[in-house]
Amino acid sequence: MSTEQHSIDEPLAPPPLDEGALLGALAAWLPEQRWFSAKGHTVTGVHLLTRETLATTSELVVEHVLVRVDLEGTEPQIFQVPLGVRASVDEDLDPWVVTRDGGAVVFDALRDPDAISVYSDLLATGGTGEVRFLAMPGSDLQTGLRGKVLGAEQSNTSVILGDHHLLKIFRRVTIGINPDVELHRALGQAGCENVAPLRGWMEADIDHTETTLAMAQDFVAGSTEGWTTAQASVRDVLASGDVTTSDFTSEARELGRAVASVHADLASVLGTSLAPAAGTAADISARVETALPVIADLKQYLPRIRALIDQAAGTGGIDTQRIHGDLHLGQVLRTSERWVLIDFEGEPSKTFEERRTPDSTLRDVAGMIRSFDYAAMSHVVEIEDSQERARLEPVAREWVERNVSAFCDGYTEVAGHDPRISWALLRAYEMDKAVYEAVYEARNRPTWLSIPLHAIERLVAE
Repeated sequence: MSTEQHSIDEPLAPPPLDEGALLGALAAWLPEQRWFSAKGHTVTGVHLLTRETLATTSELVVEHVLVRVDLEGTEPQIFQVPLGVRASVDEDLDPWVVTRDGGAVVFDALRDPDAISVYSDLLATGGTGEVRFLAMPGSDLQTGLRGKVLGAEQSNTSVILGDHHLLKIFRRVTIGINPDVELHRALGQAGCENVAPLRGWMEADIDHTETTLAMAQDFVAGSTEGWTTAQASVRDVLASGDVTTSDFTSEARELGRAVASVHADLASVLGTSLAPAAGTAADISARVETALPVIADLKQYLPRIRALIDQAAGTGGIDTQRIHGDLHLGQVLRTSERWVLIDFEGEPSKTFEERRTPDSTLRDVAGMIRSFDYAAMSHVVEIEDSQERARLEPVAREWVERNVSAFCDGYTEVAGHDPRISWALLRAYEMDKAVYEAVYEARNRPTWLSIPLHAIERLVAE
């Protein structure tokens, strides 16, 4: 089972825990991690799928562990946990310790630069055990790179490798090929300039199915997240009360061009198809109905929402292709030269099969429209003084309208067609996204619920 690529002829570090002790420790440790996606569900069992030793030295053992976690009230989930084992650890590793047992300290390996270098080297040289490390042809990945975790962990853990590459570990593993790898391969084939090139990935067979565990791509150094950039503009506008104080429209136009370029490249490699609008409308309608028990205020709009969706259903066929699927300002980076789209995994609540199903590019456009609205209105809802809020809300809405218009103008310049022409379908996709947002806010952030509810009210009034 051991890959031995990093084996050194020295005594081994303290041995890892036996299987039972390790699984027991993980059962207690996993629910405490930010990326654990089953919050609120009690862990009832942890079962080992893969446990492979990747490196052994006199000071460190690195193991890659995949477990299936049984949960009360929901389906089992699969997680991967890179583990390091040392005889002792410095205090900076204390928060990441899984367990201490005798002379062994077991910890999250992605918090140890020495352990990260093991993964980096295996991507560069290849690893052919149960966990496979593969590189894109011509990637020329370097060995000897050390790394550190980037930002706050959510569903994934991203690690910078020597300021050159970004290794993203999918903490919760979904069986199959991850769309993020699949679409980056296609975009690399097309020579797309608006994504960070894919350099390699990790995979393993789970339940006899090739399954993506991680991916490595170029690190976009010196970039700024689109959400951060847009919000800086909003803050300046609201501080002055004048929408012309901070003109973001040139950036929005360039972003529209970038999104259209990515769509064109995906279509050129993976093709297009035609789907009945009625099927898409039925899916949106079903999600609205599911949201009704959560969002009581939806009921007053329901007849008009149904009419809006019916209007979209009557548009005939929809041109479909592979798309980003979860596009918003947090999924784009601004470099000194261009906008770069990231995180092509698709909407987390959907299965891989659903994410791979071709869809209209209007879904991505609608996602960005909703994101512009959030960038502005998230500031407005935080204004405590009601008179001040009433004074600045029209300014914020004008910022949204100007930048949505600029984004669509930029998209049109590259795509050759204006997404606003497909008015009924675009509104239906916006409604779908706004209802999704309303459910999220009701469950997680009630003070922001008014943002999607106002969007729903606007959409049914148009």
